[in-house]
Amino acid sequence: MTSAFLPGLVTGLALIVAIGAQNAFVLRQGIRREHVGVVVGICIVSDVFLIGLGTAGIGFLIDRVPWLLNAFRWVGVAYLAAFAVLSFRSALTPQTMAAARDGAGSLRGVVLATLAFTWLNPHAYLDAVLILGNLANQHGAQRWIFAGGAFTGSVIWFTALGAGAKALSHVLNTPLTWRIVDVGVGLVMLFIAVQLALMPAI
Repeated sequence: MTSAFLPGLVTGLALIVAIGAQNAFVLRQGIRREHVGVVVGICIVSDVFLIGLGTAGIGFLIDRVPWLLNAFRWVGVAYLAAFAVLSFRSALTPQTMAAARDGAGSLRGVVLATLAFTWLNPHAYLDAVLILGNLANQHGAQRWIFAGGAFTGSVIWFTALGAGAKALSHVLNTPLTWRIVDVGVGLVMLFIAVQLALMPAI
């Protein structure tokens, strides 16, 4: 029997690499060189937990309690819109990397923001719990091998994204770069907020 690890890895990467609020935030923190390891760690642990729930068969709960996702959706819309406004405001006063680090956010604030971008996003539950969980269970006895591939995909992606952005931060040490980053992150957050707001009730 062919191992389910590779399909799990490919599927996990295909779902997680898509541009989203979480990835945009990891990229921003990497460029800022601000608590990157903590941000990456939270994203990986959260993904592993959610994929594990789906593989264990908890996905049926979301199917049967749809108001949970709808509640997360509207809280997520408000949070993303607020973060977009802050990003646009920051773009009006661009600064260098050194100046940005001088005003770096607290560890607690970064942790809370990372948790919000992960756990207030209904797409995280749809992708990790329902889609990956259902695909994993289709592999029967190898469902945890499939999940292991998806876990690995999460580790590879978030580590590469955070480390890559951090490595490039010295090259991108200009006010113009900060303006582009802040505007770009703000647009991504606003776009996803609008998408969530227009999404049909689940």
